[in-house]
Amino acid sequence: MEMELFEKKFYESMSSKVALLNRITYYIVNRKGKQMRPMFVFLTAKMLANGTVNERTYRGACVIELIHTATLVHDDVVDDSNRRRGFFSINALWKNKIAVLVGDYLLSKGLLLSIDNGDFDLLQIISVAVREMSEGELLQIEKARRLDITEAIYYEIIRKKTATLIASCCALGAKSVIDDAVKVESMRKFGELIGMAFQIKDDLFDYSEEAIGKPTGIDIKEQKMTLPLIYVLNNCDAKEKSWLINSIKNYNKDKKRVKEVIQFVKNKNGLQYAEQKMEQFQQEALALLNSYPDSEFKTSLIVMVNYVIERKK
Repeated sequence: MEMELFEKKFYESMSSKVALLNRITYYIVNRKGKQMRPMFVFLTAKMLANGTVNERTYRGACVIELIHTATLVHDDVVDDSNRRRGFFSINALWKNKIAVLVGDYLLSKGLLLSIDNGDFDLLQIISVAVREMSEGELLQIEKARRLDITEAIYYEIIRKKTATLIASCCALGAKSVIDDAVKVESMRKFGELIGMAFQIKDDLFDYSEEAIGKPTGIDIKEQKMTLPLIYVLNNCDAKEKSWLINSIKNYNKDKKRVKEVIQFVKNKNGLQYAEQKMEQFQQEALALLNSYPDSEFKTSLIVMVNYVIERKK
């Protein structure tokens, strides 16, 4: 029910007097993904407010989706990517300059939606997320060059890059309906833990044989340091380590070598270790829901947490 109204409000929140912009935003709206983020906003709000949401909740969901979409548009330019969820990316259809400007436009629309309605508390949550996402991406670029990343730094990168946005969805949902700092923080933490699990699941897809959104071994080809790889690098002997680093640095385009790396990581229990960590984050997230009374919204949040772990793409 909320999602239908949300989609209408989301589309309206992007409107412009520039025809080109409207053509592009129409294209974006019609190629939406799983819409997990607005769902987290609504479910969190409803769990805390006995099933009710308000205009602030809708605005919070719209802002988060505007910001999220802006970062995806910019990411595709940065990664020089031509596809997004099986469709052409904005930069592939309209070139980089337009894509960057569209990303900036969406970002400003998100910020103005909060400012125009005096939602400064929501704006603060969102602005922190934008700052952390930028820091996370840059931290990853800085560390990826050296390939000597520790598990602690990896968690810091994914916390900022991925988890912070889901954390702010849950904090926004809570803040839109209650003024209780402890509960808002508890829901922020809940979202952060789910975000961590979500990213580790993405890492595991790189080693999967199943047909998913991204081809197997793409992280290795792009020299991205994922948890299974970090674990194995830190738990193998010097000779194996130098072979692994050499493979990732110099043979990442060699299909046969990439396959050997994937097999090596599997043999050294890299996947098992990452799965174990992912489940740990999942259990910590579920534990945070225990203090709330049972309701259909709490149940839906539990389903969402489990979906993050069990999803196939």
